[in-house]
Amino acid sequence: MKILIGQPKKEHEIEQLKNEIKINKGIDIVLYPEGYLTNEKTLEYACDLAKKYSKTIITGYLDTITPNPNSSVTNRAVIINQFGEKILDRAKTPINENLYSPSVIDYNGIKIGYLLCREILKGLDGFKNLNTCLNFISHPIGVGMFSDDQFEQWINEAKTIAKTYKTMIIGTSHADGSYRNCGVSLPISYCIDSNGESIFISKSDVRSRIVDLNTKEVVFA
Repeated sequence: MKILIGQPKKEHEIEQLKNEIKINKGIDIVLYPEGYLTNEKTLEYACDLAKKYSKTIITGYLDTITPNPNSSVTNRAVIINQFGEKILDRAKTPINENLYSPSVIDYNGIKIGYLLCREILKGLDGFKNLNTCLNFISHPIGVGMFSDDQFEQWINEAKTIAKTYKTMIIGTSHADGSYRNCGVSLPISYCIDSNGESIFISKSDVRSRIVDLNTKEVVFA
């Protein structure tokens, strides 16, 4: 199974996603950042794209319809299968609440965990009642880290989760943007194996990569 891990720039269309799928024909899954899909229309386009090219897409989208007293939009987690169907679709967990469900899906015998951006800090407890083995955990991230300390914290948390649940965890952020527009951003992408060891860790290198989950081989897309 091959996963393309992309670090696109923010956009209102899905041209980067479309181009990467067209060029990299041998991939099975695409992992893109939190909020890459900016509204329900681009979500619909992504579903059509997944169906057209028979690819699974793991990312996040902005819900512009459901009322939110704290924001004009709500970040949502989404996994789209190769038939263009949303097989996971839920809101992002608020800071002071336990990890929302569903955060695991079983699709065609492949068990995928899902943590949306800061939910990485909830994953260790959030998966504790899991009674099945995961093939991997996906971790779409909105923007890059705002400091080296945050970068190390999130990578170490990912390693702990991987070792605890004996599964691979893969994360990626956008190439641009910054936390609350603070102006500081360290784009991040990574893949940690089930022993908590690094397959790759990328800081401020926004090239897309393809990881073979079986061989752990990494190539640039």
